[in-house]
Amino acid sequence: MKKPIIGISGSIIIDSSGSFAGYKRSYVNNDYVISVSKNGGVPFIIPFLENIELVKNQLEVVDAIILSGGHDVTPELYGEEPLAKTGVSFPERDRFDYELIKCAIEMNKPILGICRGMQILNTYFNGKLYQDLSYAKGEILKHDQVRTPSLVTHKIEIEEDSLLYKIFNEKEIKVNSFHHQAVKEVGENLKVTARAKDGIIEAFEHKNYPFLLGVQWHPEMLNKSYEKMNDIFKALINAAAK
Repeated sequence: MKKPIIGISGSIIIDSSGSFAGYKRSYVNNDYVISVSKNGGVPFIIPFLENIELVKNQLEVVDAIILSGGHDVTPELYGEEPLAKTGVSFPERDRFDYELIKCAIEMNKPILGICRGMQILNTYFNGKLYQDLSYAKGEILKHDQVRTPSLVTHKIEIEEDSLLYKIFNEKEIKVNSFHHQAVKEVGENLKVTARAKDGIIEAFEHKNYPFLLGVQWHPEMLNKSYEKMNDIFKALINAAAK
């Protein structure tokens, strides 16, 4: 049986030293590749392109997509000026990811958004973000654990009537955390399915689309230390197989 091909959205990294200092490379973190291959899919890196007319051709060869992490989403996409604590953005990649989402939906392909991937999905559906969690009200948990990506550090509460609950069959789990931005206003037709104890949104899904899931943590970095996290990728790959 042919295994589903899972496209992982790529970005650009610039060499900082050595013979090729300043040289641009297309990349994704290898944990995405491991998580897909470990759970029954064929990983396929979708390189960032400024020529978005080719995105449809890229999507034609995959069965589902993962929107990977990375830069802050450009505030202009959700109608805001950049505040003092917003980070480095990559507007060209925002446009690329928007086109990936658009084409994937037109082709009815399953979509998983991870960290920035969840945030770009939210703005695509006209939602808004906290440019930095210091702008959120109340006492906020530590959402950037800085290092040790294979460690889970804070709890999230999962809604029972959700895809995420079907995946984990648990109402509460612990996750890792590497973000300073988060969903502030949920996009159109998106349903919140998990929150941290401080109320920060940790997951959502689309109300009507067959498989569109966004998670704020990094399950791919937990593929060895927290075996249950592999079930997110299994769910995506099973949806792609159908």
